[in-house]
Amino acid sequence: MDDLEQAILLASDSPAAASASPAVREEALAFCARARDESPPSSLLRLCLSGLASSPHAHVHFWCLQSLHDALLRRRIALPDDLALLRSSLLSLASASNAASPPFLRNKLAQLVALLVRLDYPHVYPSYFLDLLPPSPPQSGPTDMFARVLISLDDDLLSQDYPRNADETADACRVKDAMRAQCVPQIARHWHDAAATLGAADPPTAAVALDAARRCISWIDVALVANDVFVPLLFDIALSPASAAPLAAAAVGCLSAVAAKRMDARAKVALLRSLLSAQQGLGSPDSGLKMASLVTTYAVEALACYRKLGPSDADGAAALEMLEEVLPAVFSAAESCYEEDVDSGSVLEFLAGYVSTMKAPSEKQLGHLGRILEVVRQQMTYDPVYRVHLDVLDKIGKEEEDMMAEQRKDLVALFRNICRVAPAATQQFIKGLIVTALSSAEATVEDVEVTLTLLYRLGEAVSEEEIRTGSGLLGELVPMLLSARFSCHSHRLVALVYLETVTRYIKFMQENVQYVPHLLAAFLDERGIHHQNSHVSRRAGYLFMKAVKLLKAKLVPYLDTILQSLEDVLGQFTSMDWANKEAKLSSSEDGSQIFEAVGLLIGIEEVSPEKQVQCLTALLNPLCHQIESLVMGAKAQGLEESSPRATSLLQIVVALNMVTKGFNERLVMISRPTIGVMLKKTLDVVLQLLVSFPNVRPLRSKVISFLHRMIEILGISVLPCIPIALRQLLVHNEAKDMVDFLVLVNQIICKFNSSASGILEDVFPTIASRLSVILSQDAFSTGPAGNTEEMRELQELQRTLYTFLHGMVTHDLSAVLLAPTCRQYLETIMQLLLFTSCSHKDILLRKACVQIFVKLIKDWCTTSKADDKLPGFRVFMIEKFATGCCLYSVLDKSFDLRDANTLVVFGEIVMAQKVMYERFGEDFIVNFVAKALPEAHCPPELAEQYYQKLQGNDIKAFRSFYQSLIEKIRQQQNGSLVFR
Repeated sequence: MDDLEQAILLASDSPAAASASPAVREEALAFCARARDESPPSSLLRLCLSGLASSPHAHVHFWCLQSLHDALLRRRIALPDDLALLRSSLLSLASASNAASPPFLRNKLAQLVALLVRLDYPHVYPSYFLDLLPPSPPQSGPTDMFARVLISLDDDLLSQDYPRNADETADACRVKDAMRAQCVPQIARHWHDAAATLGAADPPTAAVALDAARRCISWIDVALVANDVFVPLLFDIALSPASAAPLAAAAVGCLSAVAAKRMDARAKVALLRSLLSAQQGLGSPDSGLKMASLVTTYAVEALACYRKLGPSDADGAAALEMLEEVLPAVFSAAESCYEEDVDSGSVLEFLAGYVSTMKAPSEKQLGHLGRILEVVRQQMTYDPVYRVHLDVLDKIGKEEEDMMAEQRKDLVALFRNICRVAPAATQQFIKGLIVTALSSAEATVEDVEVTLTLLYRLGEAVSEEEIRTGSGLLGELVPMLLSARFSCHSHRLVALVYLETVTRYIKFMQENVQYVPHLLAAFLDERGIHHQNSHVSRRAGYLFMKAVKLLKAKLVPYLDTILQSLEDVLGQFTSMDWANKEAKLSSSEDGSQIFEAVGLLIGIEEVSPEKQVQCLTALLNPLCHQIESLVMGAKAQGLEESSPRATSLLQIVVALNMVTKGFNERLVMISRPTIGVMLKKTLDVVLQLLVSFPNVRPLRSKVISFLHRMIEILGISVLPCIPIALRQLLVHNEAKDMVDFLVLVNQIICKFNSSASGILEDVFPTIASRLSVILSQDAFSTGPAGNTEEMRELQELQRTLYTFLHGMVTHDLSAVLLAPTCRQYLETIMQLLLFTSCSHKDILLRKACVQIFVKLIKDWCTTSKADDKLPGFRVFMIEKFATGCCLYSVLDKSFDLRDANTLVVFGEIVMAQKVMYERFGEDFIVNFVAKALPEAHCPPELAEQYYQKLQGNDIKAFRSFYQSLIEKIRQQQNGSLVFR
């Protein structure tokens, strides 16, 4: 034992270990492990008991207890004599336990005794609890030890708060049943005596005893605690100023456990009534502060009884009365949600449940709802300590904002329910908050922010019609909001929620146009776009754009005012020497919403043509001059992607693009062609960027976006510009660039149809030659290598290519493929289409390729072979496509006929056979019916039926037959034929 004791001390954090070398400590650890794991169970038992009896060191005692616990848990100690020795020794140690011994030793001893109880009680040793139960009057050491045993037993076995397996559940039932039959009344008397005797002399021990009682109340006879002796004692302890905080909290915990005891609703009403009788002041605000968990639990249980029994039942009505009586205490607890002993989640859960029971609130209930609204307001209010952090939104501010957003979720849900139950009272509450905030020059950031947030959330709870008509108090609240100028408006939080709230109520201005000037002022003055915080001003620009979209024509009379207010903002893009200054805006999109808003306003037909031209000239000309100036400078000095000059060009192109969003093709090309001419000139200027800087990819991307927009609104007039642009966009193209390029060409195809044939003939050879290299079958990897970013870009390009080809043939442009400059690429394209239609894993791509082939048959082939536009195409379709795609690809088991998308492709394949039969006639029949089907082991009678169905006019019947034919051939093959 001496060697083991020394090894334990060296392996622990004892003073002896501090001076030992790592090697010595490692050897000590190994020695302890061997002693624990390799000693025979009986020897280990006696070794540990000897250490507990003789060693003066706490570290040695702990090691011995832990080793015994592990051995007992693994059932290594199993001999009856060994178990009897262990039991008697541990019970002696527990009974003689000194309250001054280290808590970790007492806890470990309690855990070990609790494990013995689980294994032995009551069938082997029925008197555990009677032996452990301290004598009366209770003394600190034994009382503390007994409580710790009960707590360990609860943690490790009895508590239902943790998941238990079947064996543990059975053991727990056995132990509880035996304790209820044998000793629970004596234990309950001990808890009372311990609280009464030790409450003043040894509060920590009394608190531990009551904590043990709290844990057991859920499964013992509640009358053992909920009686005229114990309950008054618990209330005295809980409310006495002389009680130590842990002891008072333990007493409250016991009372809460009593209130939460599961039982019949009528019995629960009687229990709750007895608690209220024992403490008449339970509903006072003071009780809410001192006994928050009790009053909250009491309210929850009373509400549950009321819900279960109903208002017409006498006990149900009594439950509601008791609930009403404790509500002041609940509100007091809720308003103290930042106190450590208040579970704000439980309080909110109760309040939400209470509000949900209301249908038509009485005057008294309306008063309660007012208190609940105040609770919501308080708990949604930021802590002033974070004010500066939230203004600059540093890391601390961002964390606090995220935390508050999460905390507010349940509060917002509660607020909405109150809005539903008592809309008038809610609006009156918010009006009071706004009046207070506006009338006080000392209104804090936090108070104003939560006031505006509640007004914003009110807008979510009412209908759009109510906002539009200003029903209730909204007719007062919205004008107050629009004219509001809070002393703390410079703070980011206040400014942002103010703008969001104004935007929420914009529909009010649709019916109340007299307030439009106030709305514009809120967006255009220092509260919005001209706010000192750049983040706020950018957000204001975005929200102003949303307002313009909604109000449009109602803003036309204020166009001059708006443009004048925005003059300095728009001037950022027109008057600054961008080439020599760092860009002020953090990205090319910043500030662009202002241009979109202005474009939307100018593009309204209610604006006169002269005014539109005037405004557009003022916007477009300076921006175009800036582009020309920057291009000249960049040509001389070069253009780096990250340079201020490149950033400037990006922002200008984005601004121009945003301006054009207010216009449509009918307006600029038919109603007011002068505007079309202006936009066409702007496009000419922007396209200089492609000519001058084709390799600056971010700039090229923005120019493509602008070109998309111009194609949409300028129509056919833009065609002369397109060839130059497309040629420049084909310079130094990678896979990702080709995707953007093909999307643009697809738009041209869809917009102009056959009018784009000349453009397509010009660029198609370059497209085909480039893609034949990029999209070779060798480029596509399988396995992990197929999941790289580069591979995903190739797959996206492949999908876009098929969309491009599909667009060509469906917009009457298949003749482009037959042009002399394009024909050399036909073989490559046909093979690619064939491969994809037969075997691509993307079933929708297969569908597109089949559709392309069907359209090409219709475009290039007639019933007369001599009239075919492409020699050899007919043979290719009959021998390759019909056999490979229409037969073998669908016979493959991977072609899942239970899948909806696969069935769509199957339908296209069926249609392809009908078209081939109509155009190719006997040539198709000879190859497919007389040759391909027999080679696939199709029985002759089925091949004959196929021919008959093919000749018919019922496409549905043919499709149904062909599906059954494929399934029958699959069954006959039974996997012996590898298709494709």
